[in-house]
Amino acid sequence: MRRNYAAAVLGGLMLVSSLAGCGGGDSGSESGSDDKLVLGFSQVGAESGWRTANTKSIQESAKAAGIELKFSDAQGKQENQISAIRSFITQKVDVIAFSPVVVSGWDAVLKEAKDAGIPVILTDRAVDAQDTSLYESFIGSDFVEEGKKAGEWLAKEYEGKTEPVNIVELQGTTGSAPALDRQKGFADAIASNPNLKIVKSQTGDFKRADGKTVMETFLQSTPDIDVLYAHNDDMGLGAIEAIEAAGKKPGTDIKIITVDAVKDGMTALADGKINYIVECSPLLGPQLMELAKKVDAGETVEKRVLTKETTFTQEQAKTELPNRQY
Repeated sequence: MRRNYAAAVLGGLMLVSSLAGCGGGDSGSESGSDDKLVLGFSQVGAESGWRTANTKSIQESAKAAGIELKFSDAQGKQENQISAIRSFITQKVDVIAFSPVVVSGWDAVLKEAKDAGIPVILTDRAVDAQDTSLYESFIGSDFVEEGKKAGEWLAKEYEGKTEPVNIVELQGTTGSAPALDRQKGFADAIASNPNLKIVKSQTGDFKRADGKTVMETFLQSTPDIDVLYAHNDDMGLGAIEAIEAAGKKPGTDIKIITVDAVKDGMTALADGKINYIVECSPLLGPQLMELAKKVDAGETVEKRVLTKETTFTQEQAKTELPNRQY
């Protein structure tokens, strides 16, 4: 027996476990495949280099762990994720994991999974469900802390200076946990210095092209910009294109702070076009597979699992860049 969820449907779950291993994938026809854990995973999409690395980590880690992965790309739409989760329930997978597009609107489908006796793990992003028994664990970064680190670096840069500092902010996807939390953490960190003022704030949807377009608008409406705070590297990289097209020097004329530390971002940091990056690791695959095995076995797991991350200056990026995996 694999897990001790929902004793009333225990016999049915044993049958489900057997059927799930025979369903999809080449491994389903192998001898003994009825013991293979089946994980249904719904990804947000492929909006950034970070997300691509996250998907690769999950796919490779599932293979290495001997877990059958049923993968679904939501293409940035909550309705697609809800449909995928319901499909996983119908397919009777052993564990469901997903990275929520937005924080709200999940209670109904999570209750459906719970009623079916299928444990759910949240990855990378949280939900605002009042009933926390609807999911087993949430693995990912502390987005508020990431925003706070970005703001603290900026506050230190302008410590003791009295001139006004105009900041523009490129937010992530509206309503998403990283956008809400990175905005809050940053705002809290700079609140003690009244000279640091966010003059424009708009979503770039975590996309490089949108970051460029929104930054072009910022530059046209607010000629005097001192700092750009972008919620991820990709938007910051798009903004750099707009800044250079406007005849300004990124990293010098406009200081740039971003979050993620993907290879393209680290390259721009090492080149002096970005001033500071707060790391958000996408390599959640190994920890997710470990959690999936534990919850499937009915073991008690931590409700909140944090990923280990750091920050990078321009000099640190030069040292770290050759070792970057993503």
